[in-house]
Amino acid sequence: MERRWVFKESGDNEVVRNLALELSIDEPLAVLLAQRGVSTYTEARNFFRPDLLNLHDPFLLRDMDVAVNRIRQAFDKTEKILVYGDYDVDGTTAVALVYTFLKEQGFANIDFYIPNRYNEGYGISLKGIDFAAENGFSLIIALDCGIKAVEKVQYALERDIDFIICDHHRPGDELPPAVAVLDAKRDDSVYPFDELSGCGVGFKLIQAYAERYGIPFEKLNKYLDLVAVSIASDIVPITGENRILAYYGLKLINSKPRPGIEAILNVANIIRREEVEKSDGADTGIFSRELTINDLVFVIGPRINAAGRIESGRNSVQLLISPSLADAESIARQINDFNITRRDLDSQITQEALDMIATDTSQQGHRSTVVFNENWHKGVIGIVASRLTESYYRPTIVLTQSNGLITGSARSVKDFDIYDAIDACSDLLEHFGGHTYAAGLSLKPENLELFRKKFEHIVATSIQDYMLVPEVEIDLELDLRQITPKFMRILKQFAPFGPGNMSPVFMTPRTRDTGYARIVGKNHVKMTVFQESVRSDPFSSIAFQQGDKYAEIQKGRAMDICYHLEENEWNGNKTIQLNIKDIRFSEEQ
Repeated sequence: MERRWVFKESGDNEVVRNLALELSIDEPLAVLLAQRGVSTYTEARNFFRPDLLNLHDPFLLRDMDVAVNRIRQAFDKTEKILVYGDYDVDGTTAVALVYTFLKEQGFANIDFYIPNRYNEGYGISLKGIDFAAENGFSLIIALDCGIKAVEKVQYALERDIDFIICDHHRPGDELPPAVAVLDAKRDDSVYPFDELSGCGVGFKLIQAYAERYGIPFEKLNKYLDLVAVSIASDIVPITGENRILAYYGLKLINSKPRPGIEAILNVANIIRREEVEKSDGADTGIFSRELTINDLVFVIGPRINAAGRIESGRNSVQLLISPSLADAESIARQINDFNITRRDLDSQITQEALDMIATDTSQQGHRSTVVFNENWHKGVIGIVASRLTESYYRPTIVLTQSNGLITGSARSVKDFDIYDAIDACSDLLEHFGGHTYAAGLSLKPENLELFRKKFEHIVATSIQDYMLVPEVEIDLELDLRQITPKFMRILKQFAPFGPGNMSPVFMTPRTRDTGYARIVGKNHVKMTVFQESVRSDPFSSIAFQQGDKYAEIQKGRAMDICYHLEENEWNGNKTIQLNIKDIRFSEEQ
């Protein structure tokens, strides 16, 4: 698929020069900082050295004072508290965090609840509220859900159950009648950062409680691993407060992972742990390589998610709160089996959906994709929507049938707000919610064709042509001779990478292969490239899924390449590798 190459603005030249001088770094690195909104030495120091002291005051969140008071009231009156969360990574990490914290503060009458994806659906359910009422719970703390559950929270009030909502999704026109609604996306919010994950909002709640009742902040550090996993898996921007939380959460996972996370890594068979003796006599986890945000996204997150997709998200919470590795390992093995099942279903349904699109003449020429099969597994349709978006690169909705309704997941393309497009069809929907690039929805079967036509009309009349062509966003042009060990050392400090601070993409013109390119795996090209015009050293390179370009590479044609820089370690030796994202061949041989 053809891709657009788009270069970012380099930033103010004077700012770039001053940063390079004050920080004693190469100008390309100063450009990268300026592109990320860094313009002064102090801002650069905060960027390179995130500090927990720079977290925002949790009481700046609307209703936080009321929420803390209500939780304390429950403690004083020995009320029963139910910690309620969504079944995905963000929800289950949030539940594990808040539940464990309150248990450790002496809350004895506490339990947690994860709704069943198949007979309850997303978010607050009547069944969950009935469970709380029948078992004597008078306070529900809802995490990563609830911001649009107006009628259900009212139903709970009628059953003498109070709600504290901790969410990060967009509110509807009316807030639920909860005791407290913690959401930085509220219209009346003054909180300085509105991109927290659901687990991040849960962390702010325990931060506020700790601050109010004299619990040292250091006691909260052990929960940052859960917040980091949620930030990575929910794909929220790794900027501002999220960058601080993710940075320290990753450090914790690399140095002393909680038993549940270590058990996941063990069953994934990619990380080996060695026991070493520290000077204070405590053991620490030492891994064969440093774990990154990608490991949270592609190794830990999918396995935590798999439990809710295939059986019950409660298994994931049990894993994350396990007190020992021995307790966690059996759950981790079961969850890993769920993940294998999930992968098989994902592959099968994706192929069925691709076949459906290829043969459905009614959708030819459309600017959106809406596919439906009543037998598709509800637990994987969000993943399938992502796969279809990668293949056809247009706003996509995948639907199945559950409990008498058609329900589905939506994924978008860069710069197109799929939440707004779905909102424009809300008259045909029973429920919907989500973000700019991902959403969920449900509708009655009789409204399917009307919805399909209206959604296509909304997309076709609002999406711009450029949005339908995948983009490679390039930070800056770089000569290969500028890539030095010092350059790489500083570049690594730009991590953790993620939305809002993606791993930089560089472009180097007129490179060539040294003549030893080869196909590896099914469709990848392994080669060594050099830049003749600057007499650069050759760099080992890998171009994933670009085997179709192998013949031209073999001819020795000049290539403009865009790539990430990676560091490989083998037998204790570290080398720099180019991970090539796209190749354009020069017309000149």
